[in-house]
Amino acid sequence: MAMLRAVASLGLPDGWIAAGAVRNAVWDALHLYARSTPLADVDVIWFDPAQIDSDLDRALEARLTAMVPGVAWSVKNQARMHVRNGHSPYADCRDAMRFWPETATGIAARLTDTGAVEIQSAYGLDDLLGLVLRPSGNEALFRERVAAKRWVETWPKLLVVAG
Repeated sequence: MAMLRAVASLGLPDGWIAAGAVRNAVWDALHLYARSTPLADVDVIWFDPAQIDSDLDRALEARLTAMVPGVAWSVKNQARMHVRNGHSPYADCRDAMRFWPETATGIAARLTDTGAVEIQSAYGLDDLLGLVLRPSGNEALFRERVAAKRWVETWPKLLVVAG
């Protein structure tokens, strides 16, 4: 919640905590883990085509680190990420998440103005909540990530479904 509050305080347009931070929290809960598994980083995504300078993302990371130290923040304005990824421009954060390697990774959360947690997903919640690990597109990249990240060892109830 501290991370969600910190991101909300920035007032970023279409701002979310996304990917592994959300996915892993769900998988930890579904595995009944008493402690959260370690995170390599916490992805913060936002969308504003008028502010695509990556230096702004670095400044936002510094602000988040001041608010919640000890977290490896990774902030990316999705309005510019299509260039790096060789895609057509994204319409918003949900659109950008469609290109992430796994369906369960295309997930994001944020706090609303009323303090409720809002969830957004590019592929729905069935795979995430069903502990299904499925590629969203590039199967070779998917297989590399499954092996490198050792998800099945960390969450043994996962079912890997590939082409």
